[in-house]
Amino acid sequence: MILVSPDCFSTSYSSMLFSRNPMLSSHLCFTIKRTIQSRRLCIASSLITSPDSFEVGRLIGSYGFMNITSYSAGGMDFEYSGGQLKIQDVGEGSVKIRLYEGRIAQGALRGTPVVLKVYPGQRAGGIEADKMAANELNAHALLQSSSQGKCQNLLMLVGGFETKTGEQWLAFRDGGKYSAADYAKVTSEKNSKSIAIKESSWNRFDQEQTIKRRRYFVIKLLQGAITGLAYMHDHDRLHQSLGPSSVVLNTIAEREAPYLVPRLRDLAFSVDIRISNLEDGLWSFSEGLWRRAIAAGASTPMEKQAFGIADDIYEAGLLLAYLAFVPFCEAGIVDTLSLQRLLENTFRLDLEAMRE
Repeated sequence: MILVSPDCFSTSYSSMLFSRNPMLSSHLCFTIKRTIQSRRLCIASSLITSPDSFEVGRLIGSYGFMNITSYSAGGMDFEYSGGQLKIQDVGEGSVKIRLYEGRIAQGALRGTPVVLKVYPGQRAGGIEADKMAANELNAHALLQSSSQGKCQNLLMLVGGFETKTGEQWLAFRDGGKYSAADYAKVTSEKNSKSIAIKESSWNRFDQEQTIKRRRYFVIKLLQGAITGLAYMHDHDRLHQSLGPSSVVLNTIAEREAPYLVPRLRDLAFSVDIRISNLEDGLWSFSEGLWRRAIAAGASTPMEKQAFGIADDIYEAGLLLAYLAFVPFCEAGIVDTLSLQRLLENTFRLDLEAMRE
């Protein structure tokens, strides 16, 4: 069952590992070695679980991450707001995530559907997998412990545990099986099918209603995603991997738009931007971000904090562009990377020129 005693873990980032101390039983303990100062935060016991707390169902799917391996100044670059955007070397990361359906098996929440996110053990994913799992749990724990209450536009973490093989399992309340990327893909395929059978030539009224429903759905999707991002920023957290695949939807049926609840997920690369953290230099997965901040002239902790928030908002702008185009186009006409290249390389961040 879900335990009721608190678990404590430090907030530094030089080494984030799941402890296997048998004295902690099913507790999750994150030991993070610091060279400057050690702070410990006690986290709500609802996140401390054992493997017996869940029943695992079918595999939903798997996905990986992309690594930025170079921030060199080589290649094409251009000025923006006193800084520069650089072409970067991007490669596939070694961490492969698996997702399973499941449900809570014990306690008051027994039967509640969950989605289980599995990070590979160190043997398969290296130390990076443990760091990502620890950072994601840390981020959710802090956001969910806010005195302002929980945000419905963030996926809710209900527990986590480590298996004997070293895999890190995080259990989230089931907020939907689809993502904004799934919605855009399905919708663009419908567009292609409609054009292929020439539906628009004989049913213009229905086409207009479809566009109105689609516009309403997309606007509500964006409102939910931005609300979740604003909540994170209000609590000094950056998302840093915001995109169509990181927005979970409880429905992709446009007629059900009034009941749509978008939720942000994938906080493995989230960044703590509390001023004290920036002053101490306790950075995880954010070295590149702060290098770009310094290159843009941000030197003080407050300037770096503002740069980080602006960087998240830039990603939100790319998400807006994606949803403004892809669901209204034929399948395969445009994607995230092509839109980003158009905006950054062709139009050099000139939004008016891109509209033309």
